[in-house]
Amino acid sequence: MPSLKDLRNRIDSVRSTRKITKAMQMVAAAKLRRAQDEAENARPYTERLNAVMAGLSESARASGHGPKLLTGTGRDDVHLLVVMTAERGLCGGFNSSIVRLAKTKAQELAASGKTLRIITVGKKGREQLKREFGDLIVDHVDLSAVKRVGYASAQDIAGNILARFDAGEFDVATIFFNTFRTVIAQEPTAVQIIPASFDSVGSDAAPFHDHEPDEEAILDTLLPRGVAARIFSGLLENGASEQGARMSAMDSATRNAGEMIDRLTIEFNRSRQAVITNELIEIISGAEAL
Repeated sequence: MPSLKDLRNRIDSVRSTRKITKAMQMVAAAKLRRAQDEAENARPYTERLNAVMAGLSESARASGHGPKLLTGTGRDDVHLLVVMTAERGLCGGFNSSIVRLAKTKAQELAASGKTLRIITVGKKGREQLKREFGDLIVDHVDLSAVKRVGYASAQDIAGNILARFDAGEFDVATIFFNTFRTVIAQEPTAVQIIPASFDSVGSDAAPFHDHEPDEEAILDTLLPRGVAARIFSGLLENGASEQGARMSAMDSATRNAGEMIDRLTIEFNRSRQAVITNELIEIISGAEAL
C-alpha cells in the first residue's frame, strides 16, 4: 500500500499533467479555427480547378492526345506513395490512421507484384513506416521549421514529385492525408495525383468553352499546378484534422486526469483516516496498559 507521501506526490504530479493537457487543449482550439477556415476556404478553389481540368482532360482524351501527366507512362509497375502526417504527436489516432491506410495500400500493391517507393511528409509518418518499409523510403520532407504551411511548401513537394516522374522513377503517385470533417471526425483519404484523375463532369457542371491555345497546351500548364493544388489541399486538411484530433485527445486526457485525482484523493483520505485510527488505538491501548 502506498504511503501518504507517495499518494500526495502522485496527486501533485497528476495535477501538473492536467494543467499541461488543459493548456494544450486551449492552444489546439485556438489554432483549429484558423486551420479549419483555411481548409474550408481552399475547397471551392480546388473543386473548381478540378472541374475545369476534368473538362479539358475529357477533350484531350477524346482527341487521342494529352500530356504525360494526364495519360501516364502506359504502365503501373512502380507506385509512389506520398504519406503526409504531422511533425508532432499527442493528437490521438490522427497519424496512425493515415499510416494504416498507406500500409494497407502498400501491402495490396506488393501482393500484386508492384514496386513501391515512399516519400514521407512529417516526422510521425516516417517513424511508423520505417519499421516495416524503411528500405522503400526514398525521401523525407521535414516541415517542423514551418510555422504556417503555405502554397510554397506544396510547390516544393510537388516539384520533387514531378522531377522524379520526369526522371522515370515511378508510374503512379498517390497522396495520403486526413480530410477534416468535424472536430472528432477525420477521414483518412488517398488521392491519385499522377496520372491525374478527375471526376466526370456533366454538361451543366462544365459549360462549353472555346480554348486558346488548345486543351493540350493548357493542360501542360494546369496539370503541374493541379498537382501542387491537391498537395496543398491535403496539407490544409491535415492541419485542421491535426488540431481537431489534438483538441479532442487533450480534452479526454484532462478529464481522465481529473478522474484520477478524485480517485487518488479518496484513497489518500482513506489512508490518512486509517493512520489516525491506528494511532488512536495505540494511544488507548497504552493508556489501558498503565
